[in-house]
Amino acid sequence: MILASASPRRRQLLGEAGYQFKVVIPDVDESSFSAEPVGARAYAERLALAKARSVAAGHADCVVIGADTVVDFGGEIIGKPADAGEAERITRKLFSGPHKVITGVAVVRLSDGIELVDSDSTTVYPRRMTAEQLAGHIASGSWRDKAGAYAIREQGDEFVERIEGSLTNVMGLPMELLGRLLRRFEQARRS
Repeated sequence: MILASASPRRRQLLGEAGYQFKVVIPDVDESSFSAEPVGARAYAERLALAKARSVAAGHADCVVIGADTVVDFGGEIIGKPADAGEAERITRKLFSGPHKVITGVAVVRLSDGIELVDSDSTTVYPRRMTAEQLAGHIASGSWRDKAGAYAIREQGDEFVERIEGSLTNVMGLPMELLGRLLRRFEQARRS
């Protein structure tokens, strides 16, 4: 099994679940997908599939898992901030009201001709941040390489009041969905 992702959180989640895998970073230009006028779920699923296909092209006999996480704020797709200024704008927006975190997951094995893709959505209800908290968050750099400019913690988060849905989805790899996709993969492989 190969995880087509550079994300340490995805590696952590997959490892903690007991999977044996290696990591191969996909060669996908995510910016080429940004102009497509699609909804957040379709966008995340397309990117997840593109990442899985990119890695599977060189590993046809392996099961390849691709994932992509985006944030949907009132229909606006929000990805990873490019710099501190954008991170601040995103954080101000997202922590003003509820938003959805959507992760697309793809399972691909080219030698079997199997491509499965689906997505999960979790609603996050944030706490309002003070100006000091916002400045501290931006100064910490913890927003780098994170959809929506933040990462939720397993043990709770001072900026999140509650969530509705999968915590592992907000962390970047919905393990419940991945389990269902891997069972579907096994069924498809046997048929």
